[in-house]
Amino acid sequence: MAGKNQGINLTEPWQDCTGVQRQGRPFNSSKSPKISRILKRALDIVISASLLFLLSPILLSVAVIIALSDRGTVFNSDRRIGYRGKEFDCLKFRTTGADATAGLHVTVVGDILTRSNLDKLPLLINVLLGQMSLVGPRAIPKEELPRYGEHAYAYIAVRPGLTGHWQISERVSYQNSVLLDVEYLRKWTLALDFAIMAKTLAALLSRHALLPKMDA
Repeated sequence: MAGKNQGINLTEPWQDCTGVQRQGRPFNSSKSPKISRILKRALDIVISASLLFLLSPILLSVAVIIALSDRGTVFNSDRRIGYRGKEFDCLKFRTTGADATAGLHVTVVGDILTRSNLDKLPLLINVLLGQMSLVGPRAIPKEELPRYGEHAYAYIAVRPGLTGHWQISERVSYQNSVLLDVEYLRKWTLALDFAIMAKTLAALLSRHALLPKMDA
């Protein structure tokens, strides 16, 4: 197991991203037939557009509630690095107070949104725009990329995902979440994407997903 963790360095900067790219590290998503990758993107467009249409009443209602609660912005956006190293704004509903002087306290509305995962619905816009995929590695900040050593290529080789192995695995450590992202790339198929989406949907619809988070 120790051998698998080599290359994940959480303290020292990663030095040579271009070197890793030049090595052309193989993983299944890059070697898959072009038609499979086209189908993956087509599914991203169809599913995200359909969900945005079907959930538009909820999206509009949440946006109005947030806007009226404290007159602040509806969305929070965090810069993330994506396909081929391009940065983009990762959209989520705002869950903290609008008053910056009060600190980043979670509002009552924000707590409900977080527990129900409704705060992540705007990420479907990122998927539709081609900045993210429904399934893929985690979306990480550019500043965090140097920590991943030889595994850094995994986060710029494909679009980051709305969900992934890291999302459906329970109590996964930081290091193991990186290994799960790399494993996903090496084993990627459309069937794997559907399996991950099915498990994610099952988790979201379960009673546990809607319960308040309790301290251990």
